[in-house]
Amino acid sequence: MATKLRSKEYDGLRKRCIELLAAGHISERVSEMLGCTSSWVAKTKKRYELDGEAGLLTKKPGGQKARLNDSQLQTLLSELKRGALAHGFSGEIWTRKRVGAIILKLFGQNYDPTHVGRILKKAGWTRQKPQVKARQQNAEAVKNWREHRLPEIKKKPSQKTG
Repeated sequence: MATKLRSKEYDGLRKRCIELLAAGHISERVSEMLGCTSSWVAKTKKRYELDGEAGLLTKKPGGQKARLNDSQLQTLLSELKRGALAHGFSGEIWTRKRVGAIILKLFGQNYDPTHVGRILKKAGWTRQKPQVKARQQNAEAVKNWREHRLPEIKKKPSQKTG
């Protein structure tokens, strides 16, 4: 099998392998007919003998069991809705690092920020790009600051006497 097949194509190939074996063909002949190795035919046959038709289907690789259960996830989401300020952070922006700190505080589970992003995505949260200008910014105060305070604090050229 020189080409890479999709999982559904592999499923069909495995079923065809079993059909050919059931029709009385020997493993070496089936491997030639399907263009695969005889060890693959043997593995497919063994999977079929152990698990039947279900053994021929591609299985999604299992991962580690989730460390946060559904009720904990709901608790996390309700805490996040309270806002970052309510949890002692400056500003209302939730970062993955901040959410990870909340998970650690509430449930004692430490997650990498990358995985925190996956948890949030699973919960239906999406990444948001913060606005450059703060919403609570007072335009009049900014104008006043630029006109009066900024010129006072800007560096002035030094006067060298010589």
